[in-house]
Amino acid sequence: MNGQTSFSESLRREAKPLWKTIHAHPFVTGIGDGTLSPDRFRHYMCQDYIFLIEYSRVLALAVARSEHLEDMGRFADLLNATLNTEMDLHRGFAARFGISSKELEATRPAPTCRAYTDYLLKVAWAGTFGEVAAAMLPCQWDYALIGEELAARGAPPDAPFSTEWIEMYASKEFTALSVWLREILDRAAREAGPVERERLRAHFMTGTRYEYMFWDAAWKMEAWPV
Repeated sequence: MNGQTSFSESLRREAKPLWKTIHAHPFVTGIGDGTLSPDRFRHYMCQDYIFLIEYSRVLALAVARSEHLEDMGRFADLLNATLNTEMDLHRGFAARFGISSKELEATRPAPTCRAYTDYLLKVAWAGTFGEVAAAMLPCQWDYALIGEELAARGAPPDAPFSTEWIEMYASKEFTALSVWLREILDRAAREAGPVERERLRAHFMTGTRYEYMFWDAAWKMEAWPV
């Protein structure tokens, strides 16, 4: 951008204190050093499965919101990969951890998971294409950064599930998805007026806060109180 800071990079700078808090969360550091307790990881895996189902609905709406055929195709490919590849890998990963497909399917979304996915779906239904990208980006981008950061520290000893998780999100393929979403958001910001750009910024910050809440809910093994 001719030496100028991109819109997505400016959002990253604004969100830096929040992302530092996320990266220092005991759930994230527990994955990194292999000390995360199995019960917390189990809770996370089940809630993340529910998240992926609802996230697939968001992707389907993103296909409909897309204004360019190339974007439609990429989101359609991502939807297919999520529904027919990633979720199958998730079930296989869960099975090796002792979580059956039946248990995954019977999972009830915890309050934070419900709130986060409802928020994403609301944006996908009512927002612009750029707003959908802004709300989705924190999840894709920060998972890639966490994966890269933990991978750089080295795989934890005697913690195969942590190692596999880190390898998944540190992969070039996952990083490429976050780069692509950033490009979509930057393009949307260039075409948007000041009012919509503020909405894009607000959605990115809200999505980032929900990312923290999702990790924290997994750490606390959040459940409905009644």
